[in-house]
Amino acid sequence: MSEIQVQKLDKNKMKQLNIPETAKNTGVWSVWECEPSTFDWQYSDQEICYIYEGKVTVKTPKGDTRFQAGDLVIFPKGLKCQWQVHDKVRKVYKFE
Repeated sequence: MSEIQVQKLDKNKMKQLNIPETAKNTGVWSVWECEPSTFDWQYSDQEICYIYEGKVTVKTPKGDTRFQAGDLVIFPKGLKCQWQVHDKVRKVYKFE
């Protein structure tokens, strides 16, 4: 199982990936929001998401990964983790 990947994207890369400029459902991308909280999660498929607002720490047995607004995050299939949402999150996501 690979680790969580976090990347910064410029406008051109966002356009290449068809990521909407604002968080909205597109038929490919879905919107998800979460207030500050802590919860366990497991990924049944690989998830790709783009963070529009918020700050999060995801804890796994291999360590902590932090991400925030402006980050593209890829979660591997099968990952078991704990989310700690520090600031309200608004993102778009899709499963592959």
